[in-house]
Amino acid sequence: MSLNIIVLAKQVPDTRNVGKDAMKEDGTINRAALPAIFNPEDLNALEQAIRLKEKNPGSTVTLLTMGLPRAAEIIREAIYRGADTGIVLTDRALGGADTLATSYSLAQAVKKIGDYDIILGGRQAIDGDTAQVGPQIAEKLGIPQVTYAEEIVDLSNGHVIVKRRLEHGVETVKAPLPCVVTVNGSAPECRPRNAKRVMKYKYAVSPSEIDKLSDQVKAIVEKRPELQLKEWGAAFVEADPAQIGLPGSPTKVKAIENVVFTAKESRRLSDNDAEIEDLVKELIANHTIG
Repeated sequence: MSLNIIVLAKQVPDTRNVGKDAMKEDGTINRAALPAIFNPEDLNALEQAIRLKEKNPGSTVTLLTMGLPRAAEIIREAIYRGADTGIVLTDRALGGADTLATSYSLAQAVKKIGDYDIILGGRQAIDGDTAQVGPQIAEKLGIPQVTYAEEIVDLSNGHVIVKRRLEHGVETVKAPLPCVVTVNGSAPECRPRNAKRVMKYKYAVSPSEIDKLSDQVKAIVEKRPELQLKEWGAAFVEADPAQIGLPGSPTKVKAIENVVFTAKESRRLSDNDAEIEDLVKELIANHTIG
């Protein structure tokens, strides 16, 4: 059977390159000042989606992301790996959203998409580490959810069977469709880009990006609907202004502190066994180890 699969993904700051301008004065992330990457566990979710597509001919994979217009970058990345199309949910009114407002906004976008069989997403994003958005979306849509997924074992007869990786073992569960499944980083890594797909979709753009193209490339995009990515705003998904962005976010940042780790005292040892033994005894005595 053919499936309509939605993959929730996020463009996140590269936490390996966080500088002094990473946060704004209001406690929100200054995303415009940070290098951005595809959230790692969302790539694991994308791989599960592509595998479902391969097992079920005629299926489509739609990537849904919320963020700045530049988030279209991860839609292209997903298409290069096997997704079909994508939607950027972007609007100034959505800025500064916590997990509650984010999940509401994305749930509204999913309702606007309408026809879907399964929603996949990463367990959590590296810029928040809350693991709340996926489950909250399921609750707002009123559909079942499966968390900590490591593998989709089977999808047939209106149900999905999922292997979950938990702290103390593995469990296999069955859930009715449609449902939300959040995927662990322990799931198989996403496949690399496909060179043929890169060449075919390299000009895929959102409406915010098309004005930056040359007239020649614009003509190509206009002739090929598959290169035209969708860009939706808060009004289009019929979002309540009181439930999105900062107004809809009860979570507030009280204070921000830059923590700089500096080396304290150090000790240089020779290759003398007695010195090493004395150090180990000292570390055990002060409970640094042992």
